[in-house]
Amino acid sequence: MSTSPTIGFIGAGNMATAIIGGMLDSGFRAANIWVSAPDDDHLQTMRRKFGVSVTTDNRYCAEQSDVIILAVKPQIMAEVCGDIAPMVQNTRPLVVSIAAGLTADTLDNWLGGGLPLVRVMPNTPSLVGRGAAGLYANDGVSDAQKKTVESIFSSIGLALWLEDEEQIHGVTALSGSGPAYFFLMLEALEGAASEAGIDPRTARQLAIQTMAGAAEMAARSEHDPAQLKRNVMSPGGTTEQAIHTFEEGGLRPLVEKAYQSAMKRSKEMATEMAQANQ
Repeated sequence: MSTSPTIGFIGAGNMATAIIGGMLDSGFRAANIWVSAPDDDHLQTMRRKFGVSVTTDNRYCAEQSDVIILAVKPQIMAEVCGDIAPMVQNTRPLVVSIAAGLTADTLDNWLGGGLPLVRVMPNTPSLVGRGAAGLYANDGVSDAQKKTVESIFSSIGLALWLEDEEQIHGVTALSGSGPAYFFLMLEALEGAASEAGIDPRTARQLAIQTMAGAAEMAARSEHDPAQLKRNVMSPGGTTEQAIHTFEEGGLRPLVEKAYQSAMKRSKEMATEMAQANQ
């Protein structure tokens, strides 16, 4: 791979757009980015916005690229991979998939086999540059290629490597589904404050800022969450009373049950998708 690899995106949806925007903000050159998708009007909008090269031909995009990022829906991935397989078998690029539920072996098989391949589980906060992604590389991926992938996904948030592909299910249940858990808490706090007489708009703004501030404190602090929680609590005070109520209501086992349910469903979906494309 060259020192300034050409990155090709097959798929031009919200996540691909977010990644490209982050890459450009982090110093990647637009001249080294290709994007392919069936909607030429959308592609021309991306070309004008980002200055990247675009095409409606997936094969041509693949042929230009040292790194191919597969950013299409899992349901059409087999067709897309089959289409570009002759090209990638000739050029041998690094392939990166952000599709949920499709294993590295499955993708490699659809692409003809023997390719360096990375699976990435990003999440929706990537759309605002605050993502959290788990990365897994097969044995064909070099250290230099890992650095390239890490630099791409670090441009839209946190990017951490996983030792085992099975861990992607756990990442899916944590950071993949996790934003919705916090939105649920946000919704509940806003509703409770509104019921107590606070204007709904004010309640939402206070709840959002409180959540963002707590996350920033956790990110900057040397203390674990348990100690940070204790730092807010005063004996006999309001926070202590609220925390006791959460604990008595079974918040911890409920969170564990929800996490396990999400992870179980991730594994089920992977099996379903593999069977559907056999």
